[in-house]
Amino acid sequence: MADFFSANFLLNIVIIAVAIVFLNLTSDVVIKFATKIAAITKLGKTSIGFTLISLSTTLPELTVALSAAISGGAALSIGNAIGSNIFNISAILGIGAVILGLNVFLGHKRNKTICVDNNNIIPNFVSSELSNIEFGLFVASVVPLALLYVSAEWAWFVGFILLAVFGVYIYRLSKVRITTEETDVEITPQEKGKLKQFVVFTILGALGVVISANFMVEAAIAIATSAGVSQQVIGATIVALGTSIPELTIGVKSILRGHANLALGNIIGAAFFNTTLILGVTLFVPALVGLPVAINMSVYLNLILFSIIINTFFWYFLSRKKITWKEGTVLLTIYILFIITTVTAGL
Repeated sequence: MADFFSANFLLNIVIIAVAIVFLNLTSDVVIKFATKIAAITKLGKTSIGFTLISLSTTLPELTVALSAAISGGAALSIGNAIGSNIFNISAILGIGAVILGLNVFLGHKRNKTICVDNNNIIPNFVSSELSNIEFGLFVASVVPLALLYVSAEWAWFVGFILLAVFGVYIYRLSKVRITTEETDVEITPQEKGKLKQFVVFTILGALGVVISANFMVEAAIAIATSAGVSQQVIGATIVALGTSIPELTIGVKSILRGHANLALGNIIGAAFFNTTLILGVTLFVPALVGLPVAINMSVYLNLILFSIIINTFFWYFLSRKKITWKEGTVLLTIYILFIITTVTAGL
């Protein structure tokens, strides 16, 4: 007990507290400048979330993928990529919807003119933005299932195809412009000439979110280890959650501030990046360094099953254009079931 409340323990608590402060500040920076970029470029907030922010917030997964590909640990990277997709869609959307619903309910209690039904986080998409969401979700749904039937000999080719899909679609996405104005974001003539600065600030903000999250995870691992928590439990909880903290922070705050399309773009964009870029690197890079990928995809059956379930529910909610606190509760329930089955299977 004395060791638990040692100087190291107190230091880690301070690190977590400071990291939370920076996480809050840097996520504010991301949302502020990302919405301005969307208005200036007419790419739309969904596309900015899908590309610029997703690329920045998936850096933890990309780091894991590159390290695993070089060291022969493809299994870790595949599990991390699919698991992150499940968390991003179920937990982030679920938490955002439930918190928004609670805020609306409490606001109605204080002001009866506020409609309690006004807690839907699905925005009115421009057609091009909706196609981005649907294609990203389609890829994130199909690829994990298809991997069950891929042999180790053809893993490198599948990785190459995934990287090609990633490159081609991102290029295509960069050419699309929306025709409606982003009326909720005011852009001055002076700001229109600062696009490059806003892009840099957004990327730096996203990197700040990632770095802050990393410090939080490392400090939490140190505390859990000192408390005698097993490495298996730490890996299945703290580490798994840690790589998705950037998407969680930016996604929930975007939803609460009325930028749900930015959040949805980031969440589905991260799923698309994980499925194409991350898995592509994991499967293709080992062939370049002479390390054959020897994996048994059947061990990921639980992950793939829950990935299909959560994506199916999200498809349904998206088709109804409605995710309120009720749908959010469903998504969170599925994620809790996923955690229970995963931990049980691991034990």
